[in-house]
Amino acid sequence: MAKSETPTKTEAAYQRLRQEILETRLRPGAPLKLGALRDAYGIGWTPLREALSRLEAEHLVVSSSNKGFSVAPVSVEELNDLTRARHLVELPLLAESIACGDDGWETALVAAHYRLSRCKPPVEDPRELVISDWEQRHEEFHHALLAASRSPWLMRFYLQITDQTRRHHRVLAITPGLSAGTGDGWRDSPAFHALQGALALEPHTALMEAALDRNTDTALALMAEHIQLMKGVFAVADLAGLPAAPGA
Repeated sequence: MAKSETPTKTEAAYQRLRQEILETRLRPGAPLKLGALRDAYGIGWTPLREALSRLEAEHLVVSSSNKGFSVAPVSVEELNDLTRARHLVELPLLAESIACGDDGWETALVAAHYRLSRCKPPVEDPRELVISDWEQRHEEFHHALLAASRSPWLMRFYLQITDQTRRHHRVLAITPGLSAGTGDGWRDSPAFHALQGALALEPHTALMEAALDRNTDTALALMAEHIQLMKGVFAVADLAGLPAAPGA
């Protein structure tokens, strides 16, 4: 029984730690001490090591002979590289999805957009639960947009890039931007307007409508612009002067 339970325990450990990393409760660069993780999450030694090895293969965890495991860091340079990667991967996926999408794809896309529209954006409520809910529905919308594409490899690359981009956006743009909201002049600040625009429903609605109309050129132009939005938030946020994010 112990042998049959080990894969299940490893999978549970992997999913738990992965979610903690993606939602930045385990912060980029944070050491991952095996004893502390075991005590905090009730994970055994073997499942814990196997889970960390899987996460290292996904570049969400790094290890060194001297320091052991730690959460993979984020950086502006990597965010720029991820943005370029998104252009190379998402635009061909979108064009193919529009060309191949059927009625089922259209229905799923409209449903994903509706779920996103029913989600309160973090600029209105910066609680952790709201941020995570918005991120999940946002990713579901983008996945629905690309779901009719026929390239499994491009989709695998897209999913990997999405995970890394999510962490970078959260740490470099969303959390610093929301932290600036503690001041009285927050809603008049460039950071607020940039973050509000990046998280707004309207660009997603325009993307959906262009895709449903099979207007590929417009959809690709909108997606190229959309991919750059979070970089705009980072560019105007005074990151050096902001308080550290919770849990930092």
